Amino acid sequence: MTNRRRTTASLAGAAALALTLAACGGADDLGGGGGGGGDSTAGETDCSAFEEYGTFEGESVDIFSSIREVEADQLQDSFAEFSECTGIEVVHNGSGEFEQQLVVQAEGGNAPDLAIIPQPGLLQRMVRDGYVKAPAESVVANVDEGWSEDWKGYGTVDGEFYAAPLMASVKSFVWYSPTAFEENGYEVPTTWDELMTLTQTIADEQGSETVKPWCAGIESGGATGWPATDFIEDVVLRTGGGDVYDQWVNHEIPFNDPQIVEAVDMAGAILKNEDYVNGGIGDSRSIATTSFNDGGLPILDGECFMYRMASFYEAQWPEGTEVGPDGDVFAFYLPGETADETPLLVAGEFVAKFNESEAIDAVQTFMASSEWANTRVEIGGVTSANKGVDPELASSDVLRLAIELLQQEDAVARFDGSDLMPSEVGAGAFWTGMVDWINGAETSAVLDQIEAAWPAS
Repeated sequence: MTNRRRTTASLAGAAALALTLAACGGADDLGGGGGGGGDSTAGETDCSAFEEYGTFEGESVDIFSSIREVEADQLQDSFAEFSECTGIEVVHNGSGEFEQQLVVQAEGGNAPDLAIIPQPGLLQRMVRDGYVKAPAESVVANVDEGWSEDWKGYGTVDGEFYAAPLMASVKSFVWYSPTAFEENGYEVPTTWDELMTLTQTIADEQGSETVKPWCAGIESGGATGWPATDFIEDVVLRTGGGDVYDQWVNHEIPFNDPQIVEAVDMAGAILKNEDYVNGGIGDSRSIATTSFNDGGLPILDGECFMYRMASFYEAQWPEGTEVGPDGDVFAFYLPGETADETPLLVAGEFVAKFNESEAIDAVQTFMASSEWANTRVEIGGVTSANKGVDPELASSDVLRLAIELLQQEDAVARFDGSDLMPSEVGAGAFWTGMVDWINGAETSAVLDQIEAAWPAS
């Protein structure tokens, strides 16, 4: 609560001024403080935890993001008490064309009030083009209190802080069915060689036209291809270590460096092998047209055994699916080359401000707080790297593990590489190149094409 006390005066004053201003579209928020309060009467919300944010009756704040479907509903639910207590109507819009549409809207003078940006590279572009506004001091204070310097750094451009971290995810997971593994005597692999041996064993023992060791999907609207870039990044981190990974992301070695070619081909040994993919869906090229939301669902029907996807995929399992070590589905850590090497690929989202108003500042401040993070985590399906989050609030053992990994002081972790690269590459040529690659293009040709897209310094 230290942060909240620190922000009360400025936000309360801003709230009073805001009452004289015209409403300005949208807000995003993630509810507050865990739902109701002990002092409220039945059917009423205890608004004491929200008093510092002020009262903005009749105002709205719009938020634009790539969040859709189940996750969008959960995000909307997290705004309920904040909106009730502050009077701010939160209007969230999620789009599969987010990356492209954010640029179009900003260039057309129709930017959202707030945007939840998954790619620091895209954030850098929007800042340098002059569209992103500096956050209020109350936002900075919450970030300094709840987040590490690394996370704050991802929202910083040219030495100036702009965007507050929001949700986070651990990407180095493989989803599977504990029941299917137990019934067939399969053990969770602890090294990459064990993973490949298990893959071949499943292909030999279970493989058919419809059953494969792996399932996969990389379709995601205008962001199609990103799940494949994640796979590549995880392998680069395992084969080259943090140093090579950093050199690659920062373009200190070219995109088509032999070390990157090796990593892509290692991923291709799974994703482009007709004996290994795409269980319950089609041949290997079906990966390009299968939504990542649907990619892992054949596990529930016994048509595939493994699906590499981040911790946030928990939200995509159908209602009633039990997630746990003895449940319908669970996840294991994507192993490194040795059991002792456990590099972690992580990702996150950052809230950037495109318009100015006291109501927008109130929403952005709340979204940067540990109170918001705990509320959203408790709703389920997501994780956060906020240091104030209680892992016990996580909605599953997978998400609890992810939060614990994110909070480790000595974790060897790297942020999603495509999100750090210039948007022309990370959210452009890398994504489209992976689609070409899945559709049969040779590794060398695809990596040459991506390298050529890197902007001149």
